[in-house]
Amino acid sequence: MEPSGSEPHGARVLIWFSQNPSKNINMPKNIETILKDECSLVKDRPVIVGVSGGTDSLCLLETLRTAGYPVVVAHFDHQLRPESRLDARMVEQTAARLNLDCVMDGADVSGYSDENKMSIEEAARTLRYRFLFDLARRRSAQAVAVGHTADDQVETVLMHFLRGSGMSGLKGMSYRSILKMFDAEIPLVRPLLGLWREETAAFCVVNGLQPLYDSSNDSLNFQRNRIRHLLIPTLEGYNPKLREAILHMSESLKGDYAFAMETLEIAWKESVVTMEDDIITFDSDLLSKYSLGLQRNLVKQAMQTLNPGVDISFTVLERATNIINSSISSTHADLKAGLRICRESEFIYIYMPGAELPYSLWPQMTEGTCLHISPAGQVALAGGWKMNCDLRTLPAEAMSQAERNQDQLQVWLDAENLPESFEVRTRRQGDHFISLGMQGHSQKLSDIFINQKIPQRARAGWPLLCAGKEILWVPGYRPSHLYRLTESTQRIIYFSITRPSEKLG
Repeated sequence: MEPSGSEPHGARVLIWFSQNPSKNINMPKNIETILKDECSLVKDRPVIVGVSGGTDSLCLLETLRTAGYPVVVAHFDHQLRPESRLDARMVEQTAARLNLDCVMDGADVSGYSDENKMSIEEAARTLRYRFLFDLARRRSAQAVAVGHTADDQVETVLMHFLRGSGMSGLKGMSYRSILKMFDAEIPLVRPLLGLWREETAAFCVVNGLQPLYDSSNDSLNFQRNRIRHLLIPTLEGYNPKLREAILHMSESLKGDYAFAMETLEIAWKESVVTMEDDIITFDSDLLSKYSLGLQRNLVKQAMQTLNPGVDISFTVLERATNIINSSISSTHADLKAGLRICRESEFIYIYMPGAELPYSLWPQMTEGTCLHISPAGQVALAGGWKMNCDLRTLPAEAMSQAERNQDQLQVWLDAENLPESFEVRTRRQGDHFISLGMQGHSQKLSDIFINQKIPQRARAGWPLLCAGKEILWVPGYRPSHLYRLTESTQRIIYFSITRPSEKLG
């Protein structure tokens, strides 16, 4: 069978058959290259092969077996057709004839679909892959292999197009991929992705394999079948080489997608502040400077990291980018499957249901407590944060440091009229503060918290440096105007707050 000159590379390398019927092999040419280089398979570890009994899965099984890979036949009965038990028995007989290990399982897909409010197709895929990857773990398999072909690729791309998918959907399937919702390490491989369905049928004929007929493939109740039997033939009226054109597009987008993923990875490392099992924290300033496309992809990666199986639409991503680019400092929104996004001052969180947003990003102490600190001393705040105090004996040097300082967790004060000991406490009813630049006019502390966009949930535990009832410094903001450094300052006292990972110089 000779391929068209317009076939993309992935199809070309697979659809040439060696002309050696005497050996009854007729393996797709370059299959070894596909198995080794594209699928990264080795011959000393088992491969779980999903075998439905149709032409594609039998072609895959025979190709792997003949190429010398140790295989385990795995059949899942979806229990959607009366004859499905007969199909399972025939797969088992085929495995026995070839002297191959065979594992069978099944479930009520229709019942699972109703119970979990899924489509039949989604429910079948979920249960089938759950079985295949559970088996792969039990057998210490290197991969799960399925018989997806170029026709499946075309149908998948069209399905994603109809859903309004982005590049990740339109690029289609890959020879090797990780499905995190089923296993974070064992890959799914698709060695026949460049082979047309008619060619798997020819392969089965040449090798004496007898595929099963699945009547559900003719049912127009399923979207994939409607695409296969109705949409594609209609579109081929506009372009007779539609399938080849879609494969070309898929191959092209794979390269574009790889480039986009490299850019995404750089942005991810730059903008992610912390990452935990149930919450991912971004630097909001960095995130808001990225293009909308990059923002959407970062949000998508965060959501899929927290919930690998979540289905993410453009509408969900648009809702997230509205939060990212909002002028409101504190706002939040629901995303999908219980996932939420929250913006607080300089941080943006994407988190799972029930996750507690972190306090470790700001200095905090237990509400209502009061600590004492003196020069050359240090007090422990909450979460490993510390406040330090020291007298500076060289005023000129200290003033130079203060003028150059950009860190609002450091402050230099005129110590001339200050006591020898200070308090570090949380807010109290009626607190006022005369901040630097206010020319002696006081403000309510609550107004300062609001104006400085200090997250509301962090205000009750925010540490305040005080002398008696007077607030000398609101860390992260400004010192008191009354104790600012001036040209006549002779005695300087220095305070700093260090994060858990910091060390004093």
